[in-house]
Amino acid sequence: MLSERLLTTVVRSMTDKTLALHPVPTGTLPDPVPGRAYTLYVHVPFCERLCPYCSFNRFPYREERARVHFAALREEMRLLAEKGYDFESAYIGGGTPTVDIDELCETIDYARDLFSIKEINSETNPNHLIPSYLEKLEGRIQRLSVGVQSFDNELLKQMDRYDKYGSAEEIFERIGEAAAYFESLNVDMIFNFPSQTEDILINDCEKIATCGCHQTTFSPLYQSHATTRKMESVLGRMDYNKERRFYYILDEILNGGDAPLFERRTLWTFNRLDEHQRRRQNLEVDEYAVAYEECVGVGSGSITHLGDNLFVNTFNLEEYADIVNAGRLPLMGCTDLPRRDLMRYKFLLQLYSLRFDKHEFERDFGVSVERGLPVEMAFMRANGAFATDNADELTLTAAGRYLVVVLYRQYLAGLNNLREQARSELKGLEHDLLFGDGTER
Repeated sequence: MLSERLLTTVVRSMTDKTLALHPVPTGTLPDPVPGRAYTLYVHVPFCERLCPYCSFNRFPYREERARVHFAALREEMRLLAEKGYDFESAYIGGGTPTVDIDELCETIDYARDLFSIKEINSETNPNHLIPSYLEKLEGRIQRLSVGVQSFDNELLKQMDRYDKYGSAEEIFERIGEAAAYFESLNVDMIFNFPSQTEDILINDCEKIATCGCHQTTFSPLYQSHATTRKMESVLGRMDYNKERRFYYILDEILNGGDAPLFERRTLWTFNRLDEHQRRRQNLEVDEYAVAYEECVGVGSGSITHLGDNLFVNTFNLEEYADIVNAGRLPLMGCTDLPRRDLMRYKFLLQLYSLRFDKHEFERDFGVSVERGLPVEMAFMRANGAFATDNADELTLTAAGRYLVVVLYRQYLAGLNNLREQARSELKGLEHDLLFGDGTER
């Protein structure tokens, strides 16, 4: 486990140093590059229940402030269109995007009118997999991703999700009924909860295999500085030694054997195969960063990635609406990514997608990956990470897949720490990452 611990420490130190916010020099985003494909990320920062492990910008749902935010979202989209941006896809995350279904539908319709959007992916929670919601989403959203996390009732109770989102048995039934409404229904799961056992994980995999979903994403539990105390008090202390074992278990159940049930699409996304071992059509990965390296975020707390920069929108809900309604983009800061870190990001993202294209890397950076990232390549080779390592490409062994899981987990934790810098500007209850119904406990 030395290599995994070393990776965790190194990436944590690197992201703490490089993901630091400073003022946006021009006060606005750069102009779009003609001919470049962008995706639109829409952030809806409201939830009915607040989970203890989540560092995203989110607040307890209150109808009036949600409606104000949705109206400002639409205005921010208009400002982007005025600046010349166009998008061919959109990803709606949160929070819980479906927390106000009518406002969400109005926002989707407006985005389609403004931009050349061909497909939309949205997140939701299990209690919204009901006919009145599904009928409104059908046709508007092509890919729906539902956050289940686990089919274990005791874990759901620990996370304060059982009473609001339903029992494991209820969620299982709703998934089967909802799948027919969408080209792809993805079920988001989490592994390595402190109280999760091997039996619970195996049961989760078995439920995924039989629930009727088209795709599943099993991401490792990760924490940030802000969530550590609350998460440990609610769920217990993290055990990264267990994480590796759990990853191999779920990977083998879903994709192992002579007749696997799922095709491995990324390190932790799996697409269902039919009875003839053929992949279903239209099963794109529900993670927008995999298909588009550059995305523009709208909404309070969203993050934009353009070129060498990450831009962060203000986390303050009232300030967000005021700035947008005054005709300005609500940017509160940005971070410059050094060239070496851009190389690392490209390296990580392509390995996360299971194939690294050496020629593409050299076109982007003017050097081979061996010259650009000599230490990283030496480390991966020394640890037997590559199944293919030739002049054209890199692919991963089972050990290599887990090493990249560690890298990507820590990169996402680093983004959470970036969000904490933005949240530090807030006051009172908005500053704290609360839990449950949004009150301190």
